[in-house]
Amino acid sequence: MTQQGKKEQVRKMFNNIAGKYDFLNHFLSLGIDVYWRKKMVNILKKKYPNQILDIATGTGDLAIAIARSLPQSHIIGADISENMLEIGKQKMIKKKLDHQVIMEMGDSENLKYADGFFDAVTVAFGVRNYEDLDKGLKEMNRVTKTNGSVYILEFSKPTVFPVKQIYNFYFKHILPLLGKSVSKDNSAYTYLPESVQQFPDGDKFLKYLSDAGYQDVQQKKMSLGIVSIYTGTKS
Repeated sequence: MTQQGKKEQVRKMFNNIAGKYDFLNHFLSLGIDVYWRKKMVNILKKKYPNQILDIATGTGDLAIAIARSLPQSHIIGADISENMLEIGKQKMIKKKLDHQVIMEMGDSENLKYADGFFDAVTVAFGVRNYEDLDKGLKEMNRVTKTNGSVYILEFSKPTVFPVKQIYNFYFKHILPLLGKSVSKDNSAYTYLPESVQQFPDGDKFLKYLSDAGYQDVQQKKMSLGIVSIYTGTKS
């Protein structure tokens, strides 16, 4: 996927696979994605945020986990994919969370919300899809309140043998075949490993967070380095 027009390509790709997205998320991660979100929510809820923005919300799995853990909170789930949002809206109604979670169109690099509006901003497996990572992170910082925090869950590149080798083989050879066979989309699950390889994880991403205006930036690795939770606070 080329950098030029990446946003529109990502939108079309997720619109195409929306109907199979939840199944593939759980199937391809062997269900561990539920555990990863739960771990991030456990970190998030320590500060009891009230107003929360979940960017690249997709069909709302993270927003649902947050809503259940923090029933007093108000959550906006924003995404550029209309089809993903529609599925998410139906999930909120079914789970009786539509009064607490609002699903709406939102561009990570041009957020429509006021400065300092949210206590917390979250992203799960979405920042690597940003067309302009710097701009997206700075927009997240802009809409975060002073002393508010950002929580980002994203794939990492494990370095430990043999996890690195197994992970790379699965991501490059097995996952695209399984994803294509279920979603019938030729590009979506080829794009996934490519986007992970290109993403500046670890210390490089912490530098991006610092440059965007966040303090006390930290990385917590999980599942032998397959994913990481990144946090930062706006001072």
